[in-house]
Amino acid sequence: MTNIIISNPEDFDQKFQNIIAWWPEHFHVIADFDRTLTKASFEGKITTSLITRLQNWFFPSEYAAESNKIFAKYHPIEIDVHVPLDEKKKAMHQRRNEQFSLMFSYWLTRDIIQKAMQSEETAFRIWYAEFFDILNSNHIPLLILSASGLWYESIYYCLEHENRLHDNIDIISNAFVWDEKWIAIAAREPIIHSFNKDETVVKNFPIYEEIKDRKNIILLGDWLWDAHMADGFDYENIIKIWFLNNDTPENREQFQKTFDLIILDDGPMDEVNSLLAKIVW
Repeated sequence: MTNIIISNPEDFDQKFQNIIAWWPEHFHVIADFDRTLTKASFEGKITTSLITRLQNWFFPSEYAAESNKIFAKYHPIEIDVHVPLDEKKKAMHQRRNEQFSLMFSYWLTRDIIQKAMQSEETAFRIWYAEFFDILNSNHIPLLILSASGLWYESIYYCLEHENRLHDNIDIISNAFVWDEKWIAIAAREPIIHSFNKDETVVKNFPIYEEIKDRKNIILLGDWLWDAHMADGFDYENIIKIWFLNNDTPENREQFQKTFDLIILDDGPMDEVNSLLAKIVW
């Protein structure tokens, strides 16, 4: 049985009943990808990010040294609670551009991304197929919103490989411009990072017209800032679900203040699927 925590059962039940009352045509799902739809651990070890895989498997040691410098420069800003949000956004935009420029200088190709995503570490959570199929068969939009080391192309390949690249899915993540040899030469705007990964940026994409009147949301994330993925959207009811992959008493206390439902122990998708089934059927 999946280990879960419901932060405020009465409030959770009220939100859930409100969503059911509105019917499925007024509902959509927002999800982070890396370590949310996919598992956070593989064979007892924390999974590596795509950038780390590129660094370890495909790029020379010089790349790793330069990449680590970028991380050391910007990560303290990212986690410093005293840095104003506007400054964080500016710094994270610069970080992304510097990281992308570094990758482009080492001839990043689509073939390399595909090979990196074929790692067994990119494993979806148990009962993931049911999650995708419930949404697809009921025409519920699924917005995958990612600002991590995974990009549009890598998420696309993952879903394609699992035969889950359904028409109801929109992927909003950093994407690249490719030359005639499928070598990445630039990043497309807008640049998405940890602190602008919300439905404000979604207004720049066609999916916004489809979901703007679907004012009930289930949101799935694995990082505290994922709770903001619906910021800027005029919703009626939202249930925020957190995959607590790093369980500590401090984390539980902090996340219970922000999320409605917490799934522990790098858990499966069955609890989410159960909620979806009650909404659409």
